[in-house]
Amino acid sequence: MELTERKKKVLRSVVDLYIRTAEPVGSKVITELPDMKYSSATIRNEMAELTAMGYLEQPHTSAGRIPSAAGYRLYVDELMADYRLSIDETKSINTAIEEKMQQVDKMVEKVAKLVSQATNLPAISMASRSGDATVKRFELILAGQGSFILVVMLNNDEVFNKLIKLPLKVTENDLKVLSALLNATMTELTAEEFTPGLLERVMRSAGDAASLVPVIVEFTTGKLRSSGSASMAVAGHSRLLGLPEYRDVDKAQKVMTSLDEETLSNLPAVMQNANGTKVIVGPENISEELKDTSVVMTKFDIGDGLQGMIGVVGPTRMDYAKVTARLSYFAESLSKMFAKPETGQLPAPEAESE
Repeated sequence: MELTERKKKVLRSVVDLYIRTAEPVGSKVITELPDMKYSSATIRNEMAELTAMGYLEQPHTSAGRIPSAAGYRLYVDELMADYRLSIDETKSINTAIEEKMQQVDKMVEKVAKLVSQATNLPAISMASRSGDATVKRFELILAGQGSFILVVMLNNDEVFNKLIKLPLKVTENDLKVLSALLNATMTELTAEEFTPGLLERVMRSAGDAASLVPVIVEFTTGKLRSSGSASMAVAGHSRLLGLPEYRDVDKAQKVMTSLDEETLSNLPAVMQNANGTKVIVGPENISEELKDTSVVMTKFDIGDGLQGMIGVVGPTRMDYAKVTARLSYFAESLSKMFAKPETGQLPAPEAESE
């Protein structure tokens, strides 16, 4: 059966009407649309064929049709019209961001709340380091008799330092040699590439400073691993309760309890190679707990090697055009807000005590 332009027009009308009303759509309602010039019988036939093709579903024998997951997928990919934000909507979002996002501290929690308020859906916000962190440079700075400061600069311009006690026989010249050795052999490596074999080879070449190498490697690999960790926040769980789909308490509870860090932890991997906004409809979700919902996500750049991600979780009936427009605008605004010129300078070290 061919998916003609007429079928696509009928399907788009069914999805648009169902998004607005949350009620099954009958052929009579579609014939009353100003741009629909087909008879009621023609539309009934098209809806029956769309149902046979898997794009529509009929909840009850005498009721109208509702979109299936495949119908929503086609709608998102080909049929939905662009949603243009009104001036009031853009002003509202800008004002909210300017007033409530004055600093990066607690940024993830604040963004989740703002997105939930703007979309009236549960919202997800994440921040993580983009790509695998590697060491860009080591510096060993003598801090007085008996100690030195280890400075580790990562490829995302994060800088960490630690105050380390010196063995009695290690001199300032030994530190200079070790620093050169570390920069020659241990830069541009991820945490997993700091292998026991590499550690042994560097210790053999480090002379009197060999005992410092395990301490340096342990500190460095720990910072590399923590640099790749993500922070996450979810806000607006209770907004689901206002939607017709979740009037069933058991169904609502199942979805709400699934909106946790463990269930949502796979979403950054889904976005890793995605450009722009990504829509995951119902059964396409990786997590079994989200199979009856849709997820819309987009990325933004925070700077300092950080990648942000925002998204919403809701019924497959959500207004995809409006949601994607609002998320895209949020992402663009947040990227501009966090943009800042690069200095390329190391901050003055504030050493951690060993």
